[in-house]
Amino acid sequence: MKVSCLEFSKICFVLSVCLCAALLLLIPWRQRDLSQPHPVLTCTNTYLETPAEPARFTAPLRWEEWESPGAGVKAAATAEDRQLAKKPLRVEDLFIAVKTTKKYHKSRLSLLMQTWISRAKLQTFIFTDWEDQELRQEAGDQMVNTNCSSVHTRQALCCKMAVEYDKFVLSGKKWFCHVDDDNYVNVRALVDLLSALSPSRDVYVGRPSLNHPVETPDRVKGDGSVTLKFWFATGGAGFCISRGLALKMSPWASMGNFISTAEKVRLPDDCTIGYIIEGLLEVKMQHSNLFHSHLENLERLSPDSLLQQVTLSYGGPENQRNVVRVSGPFSVKEDPTRFKSVHCLLYPDTSWCPDRRSTSR
Repeated sequence: MKVSCLEFSKICFVLSVCLCAALLLLIPWRQRDLSQPHPVLTCTNTYLETPAEPARFTAPLRWEEWESPGAGVKAAATAEDRQLAKKPLRVEDLFIAVKTTKKYHKSRLSLLMQTWISRAKLQTFIFTDWEDQELRQEAGDQMVNTNCSSVHTRQALCCKMAVEYDKFVLSGKKWFCHVDDDNYVNVRALVDLLSALSPSRDVYVGRPSLNHPVETPDRVKGDGSVTLKFWFATGGAGFCISRGLALKMSPWASMGNFISTAEKVRLPDDCTIGYIIEGLLEVKMQHSNLFHSHLENLERLSPDSLLQQVTLSYGGPENQRNVVRVSGPFSVKEDPTRFKSVHCLLYPDTSWCPDRRSTSR
């Protein structure tokens, strides 16, 4: 069959029209794709919106984490790990929160100010419930008046912990470490411990006061008909939380949310920390025997390992003999908590420490 020139031209025209129509149909779709913002930058990708993992989309992320949409937090953590290896952890990277109350400013806090706090003054923040002018003059802005009640109740303790958490987040420091006013903190040992860990990873390290996990009704995610089991690090021995994990806690801990979370589960401050981390975020606590509270038999601590411990404590009025065994340079009568003796062993250059050759009487 022969095709005339006119018919051939018609066929070419029809094909050209079809091709142009197809191109016109494709152009709007390309424009729509280009006009839409990058999914990672607007937090609309599935990875950040997974309802089962609320902390991943509520926690603020750094810019370098946005730049790697395929790897997410894991890539950012790996990059920070490399930076950590290049830049060893310094005491300046720590945020040490000391919880106290008006009643113990003289009897407990003065001893801490004289000993270990003097070696980490700018990294230590004192959270109290009274505007003590004498303490303010000594500690300056490091003293934080929480305006919480001075009564030793669950609500008052959680109020102070809420202020501690918010203050740490604003500080920009890498590690949040909480201790009580009857703890001696071996800052060197603390830095050594945390140097082996990454502040961008999920790290919750401390010592439990129980030999079993706590079980409580889940009144945050559910109606209380289901229970959660979790370990918690006792505040009496102290604990540390990495910045990466602390930011993930924000939906239940920041801007007063910590108090409301504690009220829902009816738990004290240190238990609520464990509830959020282990129960809600499903991050396992790292148990460490380097933290010590007055709840344990401190006399059993080996004197040879004493200076490698992160925190120490001492017994209260009901058990004044529950203190660590350390030789010199002060007698037990002169130094009933043994904190001065420990401090002089760690820092013999301290002005008020006796000659190193002195021994306890």
